[in-house]
Amino acid sequence: MNDHGLLALAPQCTSTRELLARAAVRRGMDVQVWSARDGLSVRGRTDVHYYGGPTFAAHLGQVLDAWDVALMEPSDGWLAALPPTCTGRRVTLATLAEARRVTRPVFAKPPRDKSFPAAVHPDGGSLPGDPELPGDTPVLLSDVVTWAAEFRLYVLDGAVLTGSQYATFGRLDVAPLEGHRQEGPVRRFAHDLLAGCGDGLPSAVVVDVGVLSAPVRGGGDGDRWAVVEANMAWFSNCYAADPDRALEVVLRAAGPRSRTAARDLPFCRAPTAGQ
Repeated sequence: MNDHGLLALAPQCTSTRELLARAAVRRGMDVQVWSARDGLSVRGRTDVHYYGGPTFAAHLGQVLDAWDVALMEPSDGWLAALPPTCTGRRVTLATLAEARRVTRPVFAKPPRDKSFPAAVHPDGGSLPGDPELPGDTPVLLSDVVTWAAEFRLYVLDGAVLTGSQYATFGRLDVAPLEGHRQEGPVRRFAHDLLAGCGDGLPSAVVVDVGVLSAPVRGGGDGDRWAVVEANMAWFSNCYAADPDRALEVVLRAAGPRSRTAARDLPFCRAPTAGQ
């Protein structure tokens, strides 16, 4: 056991999990993958961090609490509260019951978890009817738009540490942000966004931004930059972002609750009932 902390990983093997694991080893951390049979050996640890999905995090529940791991998440309403000049489209936060009454084409997604797939719907009536999803389940609804290019940004203390293009016109198209022909515009848009609206985000978060391919709300000439969404750093695919810098954000976003700054506590999942 070393003194540089432990990165605990969910069992699902992904390219990002492997990249972050190697980055953790480079910085002297121990890395363990959760085993259904053996769990994880964290006895005596005071610096445990987590990377994996929200479903598995919910499964771990009191285990994460016992490890003192706090999971930072953007608030459900952050995207919907942004001005149209930042979103480029109409975005609202609704309940699933309200969303099912929408009569126009709409893009719908859960704000944070993956309780149902993000998708375009002809109207609210085609949203999932799963009885396990209560009517008060939060849903983000937005106008249907086309993204010419989309970028994932790893943000720490209001600054972009690294990033990656991940799609063009809805298709996977991965390239590092560093040296990208759009790096300057991406960073300028992100700087203005975080300076003006960053108070509604935790200090460690992933923010997706992009260029809209059609006229958008707010007008103006040239490329129409807008926010796609915000995500939990401890669950996001890093694509072609620098994994060492991405890990910096992950470690802050899912680390010891006892070391979490007061401003970030409202963004942390509450401890499991009974703890």
